[in-house]
Amino acid sequence: MDGIEQEIGKNAGFLVWRLATEWRAAMDRVLEPSGLTQAQYAVLAPLYAMSRDGRRPSQRQVADLTGIDAVYVSRLVRTLERGGFVTRAVNTADTRAVELAVTEQGSAALQKAVRAVFELRDRLTAPLGGNDGARTAELAAMLRELLAVPEIAER
Repeated sequence: MDGIEQEIGKNAGFLVWRLATEWRAAMDRVLEPSGLTQAQYAVLAPLYAMSRDGRRPSQRQVADLTGIDAVYVSRLVRTLERGGFVTRAVNTADTRAVELAVTEQGSAALQKAVRAVFELRDRLTAPLGGNDGARTAELAAMLRELLAVPEIAER
């Protein structure tokens, strides 16, 4: 390794960015058979979880939970709606709020996607012990710490 490669290898920010980029590409590949992208999955999966008790979460609630910009969530939801994965409806109590629901088609696609993502995560974290590995849990804890840094958390 030359000096530049060594320097890059010490740069945690660059490594996180690179890992996120590679991880997203791998997610896109395994999600393609379900008709989803990683970004769409990042909205659909939490929406499904939030909806299990019959609630119809708003786009804002999904954005807040995922940390994804509300404008981007709106664009993703419109794409998911066109694909038949979700429905949108104006909240009768607050006409500014858009309520979301996962369709049967969305639920079926998501069930297939969740299995594929679980298997992918296990492969990608295999060097750390896989999904249930102690080092994987340690990495997740460290990433949560970094996400809680005020400059990031208070965006």
